[in-house]
Amino acid sequence: MHSFSAPPANIHYTTGIHPALFAFADGVCGMLAPLSAYLMALALLAIGAIGAWEHLLDGTAMEPADKGTWSLADRSARAFAANQIDLHDKTEAYEIFRHPGGGRKDLLRWSGADKKPVAELEIYRGGDEPTQAGLAIAEIAARMDPGGMRELEAAGVIDSKFGTVTLLRLIGGGEPTRACLGFIKRVNEPNLRISGWSCQGNDLRENMPARRAAVSCMLNRLTLLSAGNDPKLAELFARAELRRGDCVASAVPALSADWLTGAGNPQLRGAL
Repeated sequence: MHSFSAPPANIHYTTGIHPALFAFADGVCGMLAPLSAYLMALALLAIGAIGAWEHLLDGTAMEPADKGTWSLADRSARAFAANQIDLHDKTEAYEIFRHPGGGRKDLLRWSGADKKPVAELEIYRGGDEPTQAGLAIAEIAARMDPGGMRELEAAGVIDSKFGTVTLLRLIGGGEPTRACLGFIKRVNEPNLRISGWSCQGNDLRENMPARRAAVSCMLNRLTLLSAGNDPKLAELFARAELRRGDCVASAVPALSADWLTGAGNPQLRGAL
């Protein structure tokens, strides 16, 4: 009887298992190659997108001109008025400037027949825009003396329906130039600043009380036409109207502050 020997144990392994494993390994390798390339492409796109975003942020931060400048708002309606009886023969101009941060400036300007400004009144309502201490005083000095580089000094105080107002005058120069009086009043609630200047007469000593009275009258005659969506602004002017007094009488208490107007006035530094 013939006997059949069993085939070697490794024959089935070499002929059945190894080819399948090799095929599977080849398939996996074939899939990993394009998958790796795809993932690398995605990583490169992500790096490029991050770099572009950072560049955009840097560019935005380096260009404050688009988001940091005041622009003339021609279509905005007037919010204030000032009935200046003593300037009835002067030409009045009204300009409104807006800031992307939300600030607004209403500027009233009176000019004579020679087109030279004789008085200005600015109502600034602050927004989120950055502000610098002393900038308002520097602006007043530049408007009072456009061709000069001088600074301001204290020139006493006056009373108005908005409360005590600080007066300013230019340091140095001739009497006609120093005849102009600047003023500034800050209100915390709402965030409001009233400032400006007035030039009346050329002799400083004789016309100082008249100029004080002119500034006081300018403020007392300032009225609100529209508060918009700012109830605090409407409340401020409503309360101010209750304190509104006679123009001449309102300037009298300021005479008691003449110690501020002497030659030894300290030079203004920073915001008042």
